[in-house]
Amino acid sequence: MTMIDRRMVLAGGVAWASVGRALAIERVLDVAYVNANAWTGDPRQPHTDAIGLVGDRIVATGAGAVKAAIGRATKVIDLEGAFVTPGFIDNHTHFMIGSAALMQPDLLSATTIPDFAARLGAAARARPGKWILGGSWDEQRLGGQLPTRVWIDEATGDTPVAIPRTDLHMYLLNSAALKIAGITRDTPDIAGGVIVRDAQGEPTGILKDNAKALAERVFPVPTPSEWQAIMRGGIAHALSRGFTQVHTPEPFDWTTYETARQLRAKGETDLRFYCFVPIRDWGKMAAIVKAEGRGDDWVRWGAVKALADGSLGSRTAVFRDAYTDAHDQHGVRVTSLADLKAYVGGADRAGLHVTTHAIGDLANDDVLDLYAEIVRENGARDRRFRIEHAQHLSQAAIPRFAKQHVIASVQPFHAIDDGRWAIERIGQARLRGTYAFRSLIDSGATVTFGSDWPVGPLDAIEGIYAAVTRETIDGKNPAGWLP
Repeated sequence: MTMIDRRMVLAGGVAWASVGRALAIERVLDVAYVNANAWTGDPRQPHTDAIGLVGDRIVATGAGAVKAAIGRATKVIDLEGAFVTPGFIDNHTHFMIGSAALMQPDLLSATTIPDFAARLGAAARARPGKWILGGSWDEQRLGGQLPTRVWIDEATGDTPVAIPRTDLHMYLLNSAALKIAGITRDTPDIAGGVIVRDAQGEPTGILKDNAKALAERVFPVPTPSEWQAIMRGGIAHALSRGFTQVHTPEPFDWTTYETARQLRAKGETDLRFYCFVPIRDWGKMAAIVKAEGRGDDWVRWGAVKALADGSLGSRTAVFRDAYTDAHDQHGVRVTSLADLKAYVGGADRAGLHVTTHAIGDLANDDVLDLYAEIVRENGARDRRFRIEHAQHLSQAAIPRFAKQHVIASVQPFHAIDDGRWAIERIGQARLRGTYAFRSLIDSGATVTFGSDWPVGPLDAIEGIYAAVTRETIDGKNPAGWLP
């Protein structure tokens, strides 16, 4: 995918205020973009040839209005016919994980087990003894079998490795990491998680969902200054891709929120953030909102995220019927329904914005039921409940999004990625409600797009391409997968 020239995307600090005329301008323009081929996003006047800014607001569009407001101090930028679009907003990123992954080895492009192990071995030799926490892997690109510590132990030796599956719902650990984490055959599973074991009962190195915490508790913790450096790299990457705002629905920690606020205090946030924190901490966030408000145009907060289930790739998404390729598995409830109700109810009463991750059909039905119950209990208001992913829906669930005013926060790249193998997991019948973007839109639902970076690439154009064409990344569905 071609890198986007930042001249062509309206800068992150700019808000599109009007089209077709100048607003009441109390002083001359600070910046004027002329000779543009700009798409405004406003159906009343979708195109314009000039844009005028005062501060971080667009106050004039059209050559006549902009020219009339140019003064001696105005910076005039001739775009020479370049295409301009309002900046992209990504509805779902794991921003710090993605930013850190920019500095980790590329494992996703490995297509053989020896190549996969060799890349990790090279990373281990480059920084012996230092934790390797990325990049990510996808067993579907390595023959379909889940990796094990045996694959990588020889190559990595005593250097601890804990690398996430591309969906972030599993880790692969080598033996060195298992030893540091104290995970043995005697370690019990924890609620909402799975330690995968071999026929002899020994851990294979795979930890699913909540079991990942067994490893995370021993990970090295970067300092605030190190996190800030990591975030700066992610910001530069996002801006290079044309993004001007990202949503960061984080279910486990406050790192993105804290680091974004630190950079904002230094005046270093060229990218806008809408920060979510774990729903279990809703009381803490409610207290911050009461004391400090909800932030500003650059860094906003007051939102919380819950997890209903896991992922399709990890077989932890919760379905009514068993997995087609694992008849004894229905998925994993990452958060119990009782806890989910308590968290969502409390956060909603506090006026916080709630979103919940749900992948499987039963998980989505459960969340829709819960949201309806909370509305009945707490009363009607413009709360904008969201469901993150809404990937595999029962036919009855599709119209409920519009009826209940629940936002479907979807990530189209997942469709062309998972489309390579989803039928093996859940069979043909359940695919009718899989990645049903058009059905949701036609039913009247509000549907927003994002990337789930680094689960998917931070690339709006590729996401739009995925939504429109549904051509899977293996090239095997040129007419579209489930068009």
